[in-house]
Amino acid sequence: MINGDVARLTGEQADYQQINELLNPVVQRIPVHMTMGNHDDRENFHQIFPNTTTQVEEKYVHVIEAALVRMILLDSLLYVNKVAGLLGKSQRTWLESYLATASALPTLLFVHHTLGDNDSGLLDVDRMFSIIQPHSFVKAVFYGHSHQYQYSEREGIHLVNLPAVGYNFSDDQPVGWIDAKLTEKGGDFTLHAFGGNQSDDKRTTHLDWR
Repeated sequence: MINGDVARLTGEQADYQQINELLNPVVQRIPVHMTMGNHDDRENFHQIFPNTTTQVEEKYVHVIEAALVRMILLDSLLYVNKVAGLLGKSQRTWLESYLATASALPTLLFVHHTLGDNDSGLLDVDRMFSIIQPHSFVKAVFYGHSHQYQYSEREGIHLVNLPAVGYNFSDDQPVGWIDAKLTEKGGDFTLHAFGGNQSDDKRTTHLDWR
């Protein structure tokens, strides 16, 4: 899972062509899924990845159902190469409708933008939580954008700020990725840090679902 900012700045087609080539050995072995971040461009992305489908027109929204968990990939891209993000009314309406009829399979949400109260994050974060909080099968939200690695909670829902895989903003933050082992009751999340602050490399954080 690449949780947004597949490209670095303005989401050029050449960026996606390069990531497509780099990912080719990986997708021969395991599925790869991506969300849209503020440095992505949907039109250019779809030119290189034409077989991607979406649940919401003019957004890139995707649902993955595995044996033990469901993953919902949301699209918070508002403007290319500007910091703020937004789900928007059509995506929130879809999410509300989808969750109202979904089974109780443990569900994880992925969205690029941060979930705090600031103008550089997800602007409709409170409206998103008003939709997801009543559904106890929604267990966690994974996000990025801040280039920080941390865990927190909101109303019993785990919030996982994934580390940057490209570069950090400060020396105290790792550069790397998370390996997740998921069950119906929770998950173990192991940091693999190859740059920046590597003091927590291979450290596993356990989360119990609400």
